[in-house]
Amino acid sequence: MSTENEGAVPSEAKPPTGPQPDSASASGARSPGGPPPAAPPTAPPPPDFAPTATHGGPGGMPPYSGGQPPQHGFGHPGDEPTTDQTAQFPPYGSAAHGAPGAGGGAGGWGGPPYGGGGGDPWGLTGNPAPKRRNGGLIAAVLAAALVFGGVGGGVGFWLAGRSDDASTTVSAPGDAGALNRKPTSVSGIAQKALPSVVTIEAQGAGGEGGTGTGFIYDKQGHILTNNHVVASAADGGKLTATFSNGKKYDAEVVGHAQGYDVAVIKLKNASGAPLNPLPLGKSSHVQVGDATIAIGAPFGLSGTVTTGIISAKDRPVASSDGGGASASYMSALQTDASINPGNSGGPLMDAGGNVIGINSAIQSAGNGGGLGGESQQSGSIGLGFAIPIDQAKRVAQDLIKTGKPVYPQIGVQVGMRDTGNGATIARTGNNGTDAVSPNGPAAKAGLKPGDMITKLDDTVIDSGPTLISEIWQHKPGDEVTLTYKRDGKEHTARVTLGQRTGDK
Repeated sequence: MSTENEGAVPSEAKPPTGPQPDSASASGARSPGGPPPAAPPTAPPPPDFAPTATHGGPGGMPPYSGGQPPQHGFGHPGDEPTTDQTAQFPPYGSAAHGAPGAGGGAGGWGGPPYGGGGGDPWGLTGNPAPKRRNGGLIAAVLAAALVFGGVGGGVGFWLAGRSDDASTTVSAPGDAGALNRKPTSVSGIAQKALPSVVTIEAQGAGGEGGTGTGFIYDKQGHILTNNHVVASAADGGKLTATFSNGKKYDAEVVGHAQGYDVAVIKLKNASGAPLNPLPLGKSSHVQVGDATIAIGAPFGLSGTVTTGIISAKDRPVASSDGGGASASYMSALQTDASINPGNSGGPLMDAGGNVIGINSAIQSAGNGGGLGGESQQSGSIGLGFAIPIDQAKRVAQDLIKTGKPVYPQIGVQVGMRDTGNGATIARTGNNGTDAVSPNGPAAKAGLKPGDMITKLDDTVIDSGPTLISEIWQHKPGDEVTLTYKRDGKEHTARVTLGQRTGDK
């Protein structure tokens, strides 16, 4: 999954066998005057269905849950980013940094067909056994088969002749209404939502790119998606959006936020496009166990619908793209709905058909336990993550209005590697900067280098990434309570969040 670090921005923010010789037996030697030995039988040719090693091409986007897009710390639906010791909450009013992501991968058979070794493709070793004469036995078996076959056919004919109504087949009435496809059923919600979900293809000026998903945000033609889906086309690239009816439209990036992994694009010529915005729900009202419906283009398979539940809320996720760029941070909705590369940017909906999140990242099972994504091309293991729609909506409004994202911040640099106890403010900042920005929100509240932040309001903070994702759930100007430890003693402070505008 791909996301980047912002809000509090990390100082470096890169979160987190050869063939065997033939041999002959002693008994195989020819005795004088004896008949010449029979030529050894050759190995049979491989069957038509024998598998061959293959390698897959790029998938359809993310970790980024995106087609060929990336996925990271968590995977998008990318590679897990590495980080320096500290993550920087940029100075009050300063700019942050981040980068786009991309994904893709391959897969194939892991070895020679049937596990064979040496020079024998069938895994056989030694000399083949001599053939045995069994023509008589074969003839007997065939004769028996014909006899029993004849008896079976005769019995069948006799039974059919005895009764014209002996069939037990039951035919369905063919009433579509009997299937109970109500508007609130999964089928009903899918039929209504699919025309408002698009498959996005992005291509950069250098040819790089991928496939992801997006959905109609308003009647002006704005489409909401992930940053890592469209970032490659943000500067001079090509962007298209294909609707469920097959119609394709050129599009352009209106604004993108690397830290939030949110982007807004717009159709260049929306004439004739079905601009029916999906209803936005309230992610703050979501509860664990609620039903979910995900729509996207996993591995390029547009219009794919999967279902699941909300597995967890407020899950701290730091994900980066496969290119090693800065990570994105989110306090994510976790779902077991099947999400794969290409789902990135698509809607996660509730049982009422309302969008509650943007599918963005997946957990990879093949990266040593870390949170990876589409760059490994791993499939769904039931661990998908979505950006809460409450946050995504706020970001989208800023992007549509100014083209730039706005990040809340407290103005400190914190350690990004230590986890479990809290987020520790660095003793010294990166590149000679102050770990606590002079006159910044944290400084004004009395926080100092070395302090360990353990709570933000009632949320337990166990690491730097968790602190960042929680701060970004707010907006500049919000007042929060920080609980921190200094010299073994616990303190609290009220902090008014500052802001910075744009990515750097």
